[in-house]
Amino acid sequence: TKQILLNTIFDQRNWQPGQDSDLPGIVNEKLLSDYLHHVFPASSKHGPASATYRKVLNFQDLGAHLERLLSEDEPAEDVSDQVDGRLGPSPVVLDHTSGFEGLLFVDDDLLGVIGHSNFSSIRATTCVYKGKWVYEVLISSQGLMQIGWCTLNCRFNQEEGVGDTPDSYAYDGNRVRKWNVTTTNYGKSWAAGDIVSCMIDLDEGTITFCLNGQSLGTAFSNIKMGPGVAYFPAISLSFKESVAFNFGSRPLRYPFILTFHFIADPPTADLNKANRLLGYIKTVLSTSIDTQVHLIHLETDSETEVLSSFFHYFRNNCINSFSVFQDFEVNECLKQLMMSLLRAYRFSPIIPDLGFQIHYLRLTTAILRHEKSRKYLLSNVATFDVLRSVVFFYIKTPLRVKEAGLEELIPTTWWPTRFDKEGKDEKDLRHETAEERLRRRAYERGCQRLKKRIEVVEELQVQILRLMLNNKDKGTGEASRYIFLNKFRKFLQENASNRGNPTVLCPPEYMVCFMHRLITAVRSYWDEGKRKSAGAISSEEAYVPPQVFYNGKVDYFDLQRLGGLLSHLKKTLKDDLASKANIIIDPAEIQAASMDDLDEDEESGAAQVKLLWRWLADANLLNMSFTFEGSHGNDGLLLGRPLEEPDQPITEKSLLEILDGIVMMYNLSVHQQLGKMVVVSDDVHEYAVALKDTEEKIARCPGRRPDILEELQKSQKVFAEKLNHLSRRLAWINATIYSKEKMLDVYWLLRVCIRTIEHADNTGSLFAFNPEFYLNVAMNSYSALKNYFSPSNSMEELPGYEETLTQLAAILAKHFADPRIVGTDIKDSLMQALASYVCYPQSLRAVERIPEDQRVAMMRNLLAPYEQRPWAQTNWILVRLWRGCGFGYRYTRLPHLLKTKPEDANLPSLQKPCPSLLLQRHMAELLSQDKDMAASFLNSVLNQLNWAFSEFIGMIQEVRTMHSPQSVAFVFCALQLLNQVLNRVTAERNLFDRVVNLRLPGNARACDGRTVKIARAASVLLSDPCFQLHSIQHLLGEGEASAAGADHKHFSLHAYTDYISAEEEQKVEQMLGFLTEESKQAAATTAPTCEDDLCPICYAHSISAIFKPCSHKSCKACINQHLMNNKDCFFCKATITGVEDYSKPAGS
Repeated sequence: TKQILLNTIFDQRNWQPGQDSDLPGIVNEKLLSDYLHHVFPASSKHGPASATYRKVLNFQDLGAHLERLLSEDEPAEDVSDQVDGRLGPSPVVLDHTSGFEGLLFVDDDLLGVIGHSNFSSIRATTCVYKGKWVYEVLISSQGLMQIGWCTLNCRFNQEEGVGDTPDSYAYDGNRVRKWNVTTTNYGKSWAAGDIVSCMIDLDEGTITFCLNGQSLGTAFSNIKMGPGVAYFPAISLSFKESVAFNFGSRPLRYPFILTFHFIADPPTADLNKANRLLGYIKTVLSTSIDTQVHLIHLETDSETEVLSSFFHYFRNNCINSFSVFQDFEVNECLKQLMMSLLRAYRFSPIIPDLGFQIHYLRLTTAILRHEKSRKYLLSNVATFDVLRSVVFFYIKTPLRVKEAGLEELIPTTWWPTRFDKEGKDEKDLRHETAEERLRRRAYERGCQRLKKRIEVVEELQVQILRLMLNNKDKGTGEASRYIFLNKFRKFLQENASNRGNPTVLCPPEYMVCFMHRLITAVRSYWDEGKRKSAGAISSEEAYVPPQVFYNGKVDYFDLQRLGGLLSHLKKTLKDDLASKANIIIDPAEIQAASMDDLDEDEESGAAQVKLLWRWLADANLLNMSFTFEGSHGNDGLLLGRPLEEPDQPITEKSLLEILDGIVMMYNLSVHQQLGKMVVVSDDVHEYAVALKDTEEKIARCPGRRPDILEELQKSQKVFAEKLNHLSRRLAWINATIYSKEKMLDVYWLLRVCIRTIEHADNTGSLFAFNPEFYLNVAMNSYSALKNYFSPSNSMEELPGYEETLTQLAAILAKHFADPRIVGTDIKDSLMQALASYVCYPQSLRAVERIPEDQRVAMMRNLLAPYEQRPWAQTNWILVRLWRGCGFGYRYTRLPHLLKTKPEDANLPSLQKPCPSLLLQRHMAELLSQDKDMAASFLNSVLNQLNWAFSEFIGMIQEVRTMHSPQSVAFVFCALQLLNQVLNRVTAERNLFDRVVNLRLPGNARACDGRTVKIARAASVLLSDPCFQLHSIQHLLGEGEASAAGADHKHFSLHAYTDYISAEEEQKVEQMLGFLTEESKQAAATTAPTCEDDLCPICYAHSISAIFKPCSHKSCKACINQHLMNNKDCFFCKATITGVEDYSKPAGS
């Protein structure tokens, strides 16, 4: 205080040297005493003290004098707890020790609360039993909450909360109801930023609620009262809902009824002290001393001018002012200030210009610009841990457009009104009407206005992060960036290691915004470093070098590596570490790890990895430490560079570690949140389709049915209102989550992961040290770009899009069968990603662009025996490579399925066929050149078909028993066609080789496609006992089905003109005619003349085959079917070594 007074009161030019060392420039001790008594006068109740008799006052006595003055108005004892009608301690807060149920996150001031379980409840520490009382609740989220009063006897659980028990009463603004065991309609709907006033009158026995100062009417009357009954303020709230209570420690927002008392007493004594201190400051700033004439001059500044001068002083002298305060004063001041800013930002209502958010962010930025304050907050204040400060980087999404003023920003709404035959939005804008074009452009202008306002907030958030990432402020100790990095790694550890403990997890919606702001800040510092260091790479080429993953400098907690546990990798790859990276593992460490059951989490904790670098091994000079804190905490981050890694600077090591953390953040929860928010776009699509369908029904509605027309018009109005709301909300989500800038951030992260994986892959066996989440983020970020950001932004417009697709295709093609990767989950993910990749034309073309040796290796791996690979996904990939080349494979979705749901529109299984002739050729060459591979592949396929058809046949048989024969005519035909396939497929090993080696009649020619003639193929087909011509007639809608009547629709290829061309239909008709004629000729020429010429097994065909060596005979169909499962003769049980054609001798 003395320094402030000296700097404020005395003009430097009037100071004169004096004898008092504490008062340089003061020559008149009486003048100083008069001045101090004038500024800090005694209380008037003691009477005015004469200047002659009052005690001389100087700066040494000023502290004690102030304490006496400030203690004059304090009551003799605190009687606040003895107010009639109230019981409980002071101050009144939420009871976080015993008065709660479920999981809750309570703020440090015990007034704010966030739900972290299904339905959590908590009450206050103070209750009331007589009189009239009120408290306020600030609504931060407008989800499911029940706010009100409860008694001590109320017992809550995860299903029942405040209002669900007999002695509890609640108001629910989400469902607009009141609750007391039963529920009825009451009040109005609340929104984030609203104030709910909860009033209880224990004289009349009533409970009333107010919303933003407006009474909602008496909610409950005749409530239970009497001895032993007291009511606590209480709330129940669902997961992630949040509120802030005000029991009276701060002025109520709506103190409209003076007869109601606050639950908590206002801090009158503290307010009086504050007012008195502000009065002293006003006097100081309005008084000056002329040391030449020993006079005190009074000035008449207004209060506004006084406060302006006061804050002007602190703005210009903030650094010097720290020397005035004690450390504990700075601690408490900054703690309370940041808590207030955090709460104010989180609970501030959303207005069109986001003015509240901008105001609080600017205040935070101003504080963090001061180096000493910034470092103190980062280092010491628990309330400014990364988990809490993430709130500053979140822009909450309004659930209601009115609360954000979106109706003013976006007065005109728009949604898609044209859809293709698969139900997807029609992207061709050439067919839209002039009115639709005007609406769409007006909507886009409104979205652009909203985006510009949000960008102001985002820029302030980036400024905050840039201040926290400052690494040049080492003059007062450790740089801010290293303090932040320490907190950041702890933040990641909490979110990676506590998946089952939601109270310490950062909400995913916060994590998304935090990641985008952090990417922007890191890239700006990265590029600044590039401009200063010519050898460094730019952020566009950023990656994490591979040595970070195995030199032990970065702790990856319990996250899985590609090659398994870290302890196992250090044991099995210790020689590779020594030869490739000059790292020698201490044998004692490996033995200790084995004793600890290879617990990676413990290894990465206190023990840490003790590495000895070969070039220091003989001297025994280096023993690696693993602290993240300190300006030298990541000095060894790049030690252990492999020979394959270029020896060039990348960027500052601290930025590399933050970049590694950003990738981990995306893997932890960002990707899942991106997928959740896309549901709003799906809802818009669904309602738009429903609205269009309703409008079409209105147009077709007959005039004689006004009742139907009225209902349809009501539905039309509901759908239109819902679309107005959703389209404005979608504009907010697109601006904050799915904007072009956010898409570029995710795309940049994808390219970082691709380059990181490529560099790690070059290290050979050391690739196994790479954390799994890098591959996961590469696959998931590509999926997000393709599925979540469209159609507002197109992935094709991204820079280097095709090259990036090709790089990712090469990674998937190489690593889905990489022996260095041992994790089952990550191997399955790679296989699924590759299966999805070949379903889309752009990504399939990328697979075709990878080098030929990689394509051939991929196909060889796909054709190899399955062993531990997922065979279903392998088959899916192979089928997709051919799908679209055959007959009738041009449909997007199966013809018998319903319209595609919006959320399923991008599913790989519903994409149009896009075959790859190039990959087909690779497969053909591999199978033709490697007979062993061909036989093994066909065996595995046939074995799977055996299992699949067995299941299918069982289902078909159930269908046949439940329906009439006519209704399953097509199914019955399909069963007959599949029967012969099933008969030739068994689980016996090497079945294909065995069938070929039997040299069955006609088999050689059937296997050699160049010699097979149409007549021979027709003969073989017609000789099969399961073949029936009317099955093909059924495909064309002919035969018995057509005779059933025109009113009954039957299956026919003619009905699928979109998928089957007229040329293909003509070929089927030609085939049917040819087979019909061949069947007639065969029946006329091959009919047996006597019973002895018929097959003795089936008696349906002529004898056409003779067995060797026993010479028994049968038809070819019977012997072929029998030999699939048994080598013994039908009649003599001799082993059949061959089958030859048989024709009856001419003279027989």
